[in-house]
Amino acid sequence: MRATVQRVRRASVTVEGAVVSQIGPGLLVYIGCARGDEQGDAEYVAAKVAGLRIFPDDEGKMNRSVADVHGEVLVVSAFTLQADARKGRRPSFDLAAPPEEAQSLCEAVVRRLQTAGLRVREGRFRAYMQVESVNDGPICVLLDSSRLF
Repeated sequence: MRATVQRVRRASVTVEGAVVSQIGPGLLVYIGCARGDEQGDAEYVAAKVAGLRIFPDDEGKMNRSVADVHGEVLVVSAFTLQADARKGRRPSFDLAAPPEEAQSLCEAVVRRLQTAGLRVREGRFRAYMQVESVNDGPICVLLDSSRLF
């Protein structure tokens, strides 16, 4: 499972012209599930997201988590994080998990974040979404439950 975590001032998801989710300051998290991912992968990613210290403390050092700053989290499923673009110019998505598996794993990440006491919003799974965000920093962190990077 891969995730791109962005520190944001605000973010929203629009589907068919209607805003379906929005947050204020916090984290925008794109999640891409791979074939073979399991609950342990979801738990790893959720724990990392909840604990990432990428918000500034009183001295301006990135030393606080989203919980420490009472931020929100917007989780958006993005199978394209599993793209393999090493050959040619058209990415392959063969490594992406089938939709049913991916949806269950994304929901597991959301539940784990909620259990950690975070306010979590979601995009709409398998929908064509317009995601708007105002990055703060910009701070973007890549996570991979297989620890490839």
